[in-house]
Amino acid sequence: MKLLFSDILTTSSPERLYVACDGEKITYVGKSRPQGEFDRVIDGRDRLLSPGFYNVHCHSAMTLFRGLGGGLPLKSWLNDKILPAEDRLSAETVRIASELAIAEMLACGTVSFSDMYFFCDATAEAAEKTGIRANISRSVVSFDENADPASDSRVREAVELYEKWNGAGRIKIDFSLHAEYTNTARMCAYLAGLAQKYGAGMQIHLSETEEEHLACIERRGKTPAAFFGELGVLGPRTVCAHAVWVSDEDIRLLSENKASVVHCPRSNLKLGSGIAPLAKLLHGGVNVALGTDGAASNNRLSVYGEYNLCAVLHNGNARRADLIAPAALLPLIAENGARAQNRPDCGKIEAGYAADFALLRTDRVHTAPILDTADLFAYSADSSDVVMTVVGGDILYENGEYTTIDIERLKYGFAAAAKEFYGEEML
Repeated sequence: MKLLFSDILTTSSPERLYVACDGEKITYVGKSRPQGEFDRVIDGRDRLLSPGFYNVHCHSAMTLFRGLGGGLPLKSWLNDKILPAEDRLSAETVRIASELAIAEMLACGTVSFSDMYFFCDATAEAAEKTGIRANISRSVVSFDENADPASDSRVREAVELYEKWNGAGRIKIDFSLHAEYTNTARMCAYLAGLAQKYGAGMQIHLSETEEEHLACIERRGKTPAAFFGELGVLGPRTVCAHAVWVSDEDIRLLSENKASVVHCPRSNLKLGSGIAPLAKLLHGGVNVALGTDGAASNNRLSVYGEYNLCAVLHNGNARRADLIAPAALLPLIAENGARAQNRPDCGKIEAGYAADFALLRTDRVHTAPILDTADLFAYSADSSDVVMTVVGGDILYENGEYTTIDIERLKYGFAAAAKEFYGEEML
């Protein structure tokens, strides 16, 4: 579709601009109206245009577990509540739960998400159907150091997933090691080699809790980051979720290897895991993106909500209002996420980049007046202000309506799946 955003404020410029796209790509950004006919012209008055948002760490099917195990620390939450529930999942449950997650993300301006889970074909089917971008990975765990990784069923599933789905629609397939404490060194080295062979990304959990971090040092004599680094896991296409307890040396190692970190502030706060050292990571040259984690550990899948929280959390924690300025945070929600997902032509409002947008209304009482767009974007606006989400020039969400999702049918199907999973008496 040929779209023109007319006389509109953007997050990348203090001036009103015209932004045009023809199908997948942005074709024009400038002060004067471009020549030609357009399928639709969108009036920019009382609107703010942002690059579409990137949710770079998510377990989308965990929408089914929203509210399960609330108030528990990570270890108890995972072992006592989540893992037993995951043992009962099916491909169809994962498909409908993933589609519900995508609907939630699209309504919040998200154009791409990174997923680490299992029954990944079902998640890929949901992503392809809805038109969203996605980096999907089959999470691998291993505990027997003598076992041959090549014969592991999870590894076979990961390879089959890559060969079937990588490049389908707007989907990329990554490889994934769940964490240091859930994998052997042999498996880590093997999967790192597979990712390199296929030219694929790698998703891992890294130093999410203090207990995890210190236990690795006691068990292996090194931090999780050092462990992964020695085995070739860290690299330009590696995405490290959380990094709450990384040391200064870990940060140097991540920067040297050009690995990305995904900051998930709300999940880390809810589970009592702590607060990642965002300022140190940024100052250390690490590419930092944002993620929601799953709905079970966050309850919401609004990466814009993570951005709003991030904008105040670290300044307050450091008791320095100038620690991280709003303008310095802007890349985290789009450009840095695109880089982490190995999507070099995404994440900016520039000609030649993907036509991915989040359009926000600015005519509400909590957004007036507009004195500084970066300040507005960080502190005043929120997810409820998103009125349109565009992916590759396709309008996938607008004012509560979806173009690729039958939302009422989806909600009905999800409710039926939840009732079957938990039983009538629990709902």
